[in-house]
Amino acid sequence: MKLKVLWPGGTKSREIKKLQAFYIEKIRKLSKLELIETREARGIDERNRQKILKIEAEGLEKHLDRDYIICLSNKGKSIDSIKLAGILEKKAMSYPYPISFVVGGFLGLGSEILDRADFVLSLSSMTFSHELARIVLLEQIYRSLTIINGKNYAK
Repeated sequence: MKLKVLWPGGTKSREIKKLQAFYIEKIRKLSKLELIETREARGIDERNRQKILKIEAEGLEKHLDRDYIICLSNKGKSIDSIKLAGILEKKAMSYPYPISFVVGGFLGLGSEILDRADFVLSLSSMTFSHELARIVLLEQIYRSLTIINGKNYAK
C-alpha cells in the first residue's frame, strides 16, 4: 500500500512537528508513506478566501494523479477507526495507485479539491486547527494500519 498525505504549508509548531515525525516513523514501518507539503497562499488578505483556496488547491492538485483521494472536511462523513482501516485495506487490494489524504490549510479545502475526492472524511464534529488535524489524521492512519496488520496498538 502506498499512502500520501498532502497539505499546504509546513508545520510551524515544534511540538506538533515532533508528534508528526513520531507518527510518520511508525507509519513507515507498516506502509510506504510520502508526506507532501505544498505551497501555502501567503500575503493575501484572509477576506479573499476563494483566491487563497484556489492557490492552495492548485498546489495540491499537482501531486494527485490517479490517486484515491480522501479529503478532510468538517462536512465529510464521520467514521470509526475500523471502518477507515477497512477502506484502506479494500483500496490497497483493488486499486493500484496511491491512497492520498488531503488536509486543507487554515481555511480548509477549495471546491476544486473536494470535487475530486473519492471520499470526504470528517475527523470530528469539533473544529481542530489544521496543524492538530494533521496529527489526528496521522494517528488514525497508523491505527488503521495496525488494525489491518493485527497489531496490538488498536485496542
